[in-house]
Amino acid sequence: MIITSDLSKSFGQVQAVKQVNLHVKEGTIFGLVGPDGAGKTTLLRMICGLITPDEGVVSLAGYSAGEMEQAKENLGYMPQRFSLYGDLTIMENIDFFAAMYKLDKHTVMERADEILSLTNLSDFKQRLADNLSGGMKQKLALTCALITRPRLLVLDEPTYGVDPESRKEFWKILYSLNREGMTVMVSTAYMDEAELCNQVAFINEGRIKANDSPAGLRKSFGHRILEVRAVVRDPYILNDLLPVLDVSFFGYKYQVVVDDVLDATEAIVKHLEGKNITLVSINEVSPSMEDVFVLLAEKEVV
Repeated sequence: MIITSDLSKSFGQVQAVKQVNLHVKEGTIFGLVGPDGAGKTTLLRMICGLITPDEGVVSLAGYSAGEMEQAKENLGYMPQRFSLYGDLTIMENIDFFAAMYKLDKHTVMERADEILSLTNLSDFKQRLADNLSGGMKQKLALTCALITRPRLLVLDEPTYGVDPESRKEFWKILYSLNREGMTVMVSTAYMDEAELCNQVAFINEGRIKANDSPAGLRKSFGHRILEVRAVVRDPYILNDLLPVLDVSFFGYKYQVVVDDVLDATEAIVKHLEGKNITLVSINEVSPSMEDVFVLLAEKEVV
């Protein structure tokens, strides 16, 4: 559905995207994850034809770089920031957006009713966009992106700053659309959302550093994780232990990255006993997507 070949883009002296090669298969949910300034938005805008790449080509829905106008008929795009009109109602925003695609009134009403029902906005047609909550604004933006019934939907951090319950509802909608055959490419700052994708690419400093299924990325982590719970709230209590590669403190538990579970467990137990700290539990757990991406980001810094 999406193929990029050696895609690159610079802004002055800053190279935002460097030689990116991606293949997003039809019917999948493809996640793009990376820190702020990694190049996610620039990459998505090039894919959607909103920015011209300095090098490389994009193929969308079987259309080549020279046929992007035809390809855009199959594309729905939702930018990171809410970009619709706050002084228009939900329905007026939909009508305005549909008019740009020259959709007739009957088609717009039919599709709007269908999508508003899907996004649970049917009861708010006459509410001004400025008076919507953050989650409802994102649903309105999604509704406008879907009004053309695209085969491909590209979303740039659609749930950023949205409350957890609205995030869940939004992803239920994406899953529903995907089950009906829509291909979804979404950038996200949330690792739990990355877990929901069929394929995930990690981008940093404009380059794709990893690209696999969530299970494949976790398998490639290369280290072991211990979850330690103790009667202590010092985030640095385990930092100086030799078998410990990295420690994250979550307020009630420590996530400890190690290579040898037995050696690390013995060292942690001995260390806490020496400080008269009660150990509640110590167990090996599977690495999360956050563990994987933190490791990838640290490798870049090193």
